[in-house]
Amino acid sequence: MENVDKLIVVTGGTKGIGLAILELFASQGYSIATCSRSEEDLDLLKSSFEEKYDGKVHVNTADLSQKEGCQAFVEFIRLIGKPVEVLVNNTGRFIPGEILQEPEGALEEMLNTNLLSAYTITRGIVPFMKQAEKPHIFNMCSTASITAYKNGGSYCISKFALYGMSKVLREELKEVGIRVTSVLPGATFTASWEGVEIPEERFMPSADVAEMIFSTYQLSSRSVVEDLLIRPQLGDL
Repeated sequence: MENVDKLIVVTGGTKGIGLAILELFASQGYSIATCSRSEEDLDLLKSSFEEKYDGKVHVNTADLSQKEGCQAFVEFIRLIGKPVEVLVNNTGRFIPGEILQEPEGALEEMLNTNLLSAYTITRGIVPFMKQAEKPHIFNMCSTASITAYKNGGSYCISKFALYGMSKVLREELKEVGIRVTSVLPGATFTASWEGVEIPEERFMPSADVAEMIFSTYQLSSRSVVEDLLIRPQLGDL
């Protein structure tokens, strides 16, 4: 396939939206790179993708809630030796609760995972994107980036911050030809919602978010979708 030498990097790609993005790009021949804290999940992904798709599969065990884990993943990407066509900062952590009642350390944990991982990964990987054909960064924000909601607490804080970072990156990188898109999905059927008594039909499928990201990337380099806001048809949960 013509895309086989193009590399897409998705953090936290073994489940949910991250996995759906990798599936779609891999089906189009792209080589992929991802990370997870679970070596078992990565091994399953690698064997499955290598059986089904033509592109190369690069997996790395990393804890992106730690700066050292982020830096090690950046080095892993550097050693692949290819320009990075697409970067999706997808790793996230959700701890429900209100600011005054949530567990001690919830803010720090979600800032580390939801914001600082994207900050460190982006700073490290952008130099590998400048030689790509049509480089594009997608930051996985949330409707929680623009709307505070009950029991959202520090999760909303971290996602508001990621949305702000995404806007700054857009301004800083537009002159060097790297597009930046903030992805703001509403309730999507992923592991985060396991155990709730809400029918699956009430959620968006992960594949829909992946389709919108792929379509956004497919635009000419003269255009960029700055905000990709997607909600369930019946509204937020």
